[in-house]
Amino acid sequence: MTRLSVNINKVALLRNSRGGSLPNLRQFAIDCQSYGAQGITVHPRPDQRHIRYDDLYVLKEVVTTEFNIEGYPSEDFLKIVCEIKPHQCTLVPDPPGVLTSTSGWNTLKHGDFLCDVVAQLQEAGIRTSIFMDANLSMIERLTTTHVDRIELYTGDYAAECQDGRADEILKNHIAASRLARELRIGVNAGHDLNLQNLALYRSAIQNLEEVSIGHALISDSLYFGIQNAIGLYRKCLK
Repeated sequence: MTRLSVNINKVALLRNSRGGSLPNLRQFAIDCQSYGAQGITVHPRPDQRHIRYDDLYVLKEVVTTEFNIEGYPSEDFLKIVCEIKPHQCTLVPDPPGVLTSTSGWNTLKHGDFLCDVVAQLQEAGIRTSIFMDANLSMIERLTTTHVDRIELYTGDYAAECQDGRADEILKNHIAASRLARELRIGVNAGHDLNLQNLALYRSAIQNLEEVSIGHALISDSLYFGIQNAIGLYRKCLK
C-alpha cells in the first residue's frame, strides 16, 4: 500500500494567523497518526509564515511514523535538518517568497549542487528525495546523485484531471516512475492530489511508495473531520 504522509503546513498557518498555540500543532500531529496517517510532512519557508523552525524540534519528539521535512537546501535549512535528523528530507527548488511549489529541479543545471546536498544528508543518516517533474532526461541525470527517492510533482496531472484530460500527463508520470524503478530510485508524489484524482494516480503508478498531501486533505477535514478525511484518503491508496 502507498503510504499517506499528511502535510500540516496549513494547520500552522491557521495557528499563526491569530498567534498563540491554537490549533495545537503538536497534538494535531499526534492525532493524525492515531487516525491512520503514516507520516507527517512539513515545509518550513524562510519567512516562517506557517511551519516555524522551532516547530521542527517539537514535532521530532512526537512523530513516531515518518517525519518528512521539505524545503530549499539553503545553508540554514541543511544545518537544522541535519540536527533534527528526520526520516526523510525532500529537496524542493523553491526560491524564497514563492507561495507554493510549481515545478521540479532542473537537474541538468543543478546536478552537481544536488550531488553535494544529497551526500551531506545521507552522511547524516537521512533518506533523501528530490522534487522532480515527470521529465525523463532530468530523472536520468539523477544516477550520479545517488538519491534515494524522487517526489513527482503532480500539479500538472491534477490540473489536467480536473479538465478531464489526464491521459497524456499520466502516461508521462508512468514512464517517469518506470525509469526511476530501473535506476533503483523510489517514487513519491505530491501537489494538488485530492479525493477526486488520487485513486486514479495510485492505480497507474505501480511503484508509488508515498504521497504527501496537505492543502486538499486539510480542506476536506473542514467538512468530514480530520479522522474521516484521513480514512477517505487512505481508502484511495488501497
